[in-house]
Amino acid sequence: MMFRRTASAAKANEPRGSLLLRASAVAGFLCMSLMPQGQAQAQNPMAVIPTRTIYPGEVIESHQVEAVEVTNPNLTGDYASAINQVAGKITSRTLLAGRVILTSALRDPYTVERGKAVRIVFNNGPLTITAAGSPLESAAIGDLIRVRNTDSGVIVSGTVMADGTIHVVAK
Repeated sequence: MMFRRTASAAKANEPRGSLLLRASAVAGFLCMSLMPQGQAQAQNPMAVIPTRTIYPGEVIESHQVEAVEVTNPNLTGDYASAINQVAGKITSRTLLAGRVILTSALRDPYTVERGKAVRIVFNNGPLTITAAGSPLESAAIGDLIRVRNTDSGVIVSGTVMADGTIHVVAK
């Protein structure tokens, strides 16, 4: 005589751990199926791609790019994942439409430009000396650059500040 195990008899003979594991798997599946579509997709990584070709030196505007879900599991590297990471930046390479934007291809806009007049500032305690200068290179905020004093012709090094001045330090 053959006996067929019923579902309740099979569960009674299983170890308690496997029942909990199976129950948690079913609960997880139900939660994922009941979750709104937007939340399920939020777990997938996002990447920013241009909608048209962007050439070197152009300022990237938010309407020129879009965020898309990454479908290639092999995509690695330091690519932009949000539009606010690229908006307002300047590209140093050609960005092709539909390709991810690498953060290494972006830079901040220049605060001072080569050859344009700037103010050189030297502070030492209560003493402040200012002079007119001409940067020898373009630079962004926080960059250390060389500047020629237009009155004396002396070349000094200084840090670019947010207001466009160059702060030099004593040697």
